[in-house]
Amino acid sequence: MTTVVTGATGHFGRLTIEALLTRGVAPGDIVATGRQVDRLDDLAARGVAVRVADYDDPASLDAAFAGARKLLFVSGSEVGRRMQQHRNVVDAAVRAGVSHLVYTSGPRADISALPVNVEHKATEEYIAEAGIPATMLRNNWYNENYLPDLATARAGGEIVSATGTGRIASAARVDYAEGAAAVLTEEGHEKKAYELGGDSAWDYDELVETLSQIVGHTVTRRDVSPEERHAVLVAAGLPEDVAAFVVELDTAIAHGALADVTGDLARLIGRPTTPLATTLAAG
Repeated sequence: MTTVVTGATGHFGRLTIEALLTRGVAPGDIVATGRQVDRLDDLAARGVAVRVADYDDPASLDAAFAGARKLLFVSGSEVGRRMQQHRNVVDAAVRAGVSHLVYTSGPRADISALPVNVEHKATEEYIAEAGIPATMLRNNWYNENYLPDLATARAGGEIVSATGTGRIASAARVDYAEGAAAVLTEEGHEKKAYELGGDSAWDYDELVETLSQIVGHTVTRRDVSPEERHAVLVAAGLPEDVAAFVVELDTAIAHGALADVTGDLARLIGRPTTPLATTLAAG
């Protein structure tokens, strides 16, 4: 049974393929796809099929998905352009006769105010309309998202945010990848949505405590208003629209958009999720 993984040139797709192999899926039953397939030469050397897939090119998707029975659809990275790209992927999956589509969505995508969820919600609805048996992996934030804060802490800078007391139930990227592999290799996950995240949620005060322990000196945090946060980001060189997007994320976090601890991810992978401190210490 052929399993196609999109976005295999990215960290998440690559880790999912490794998890599939660890679970005993034969390399020849996996198709790794991406735009720059030369980055997949090592997987090809291990027997994994490699095909070009460009979300903007329906013909490439048809060729990539040929013979697919299961499809891991890793959401695109171009926020604001993703909806047409995602329609292309879903339409190609329908044409290929995919029997189980697994989509990497966002936390509480059906109801959340997170700005990134606008396209996720629309994609989930489009998948439902297409009629493909599907699983929604609503991934919370990655621990790895906070490695830039570790770099800031090491350089002696302060951590600035407008997140207030909002909490984040993050987990390591490899945890989410193993969760995806579990869904792709086990029965009974069709027509379900999993709210995936860490076993505990932390706030920015805890983040700076963790960073202080890792770097060996006190790291300070400055919590600011959304307006101040926007001004700081623009002063640092971010375009106005990007700064506004970051502020929206901070505001959503402050209102609890990433705080849910469900246990879904730990149940899927059969072990505790990776603590934030573990990921940062390894970074």
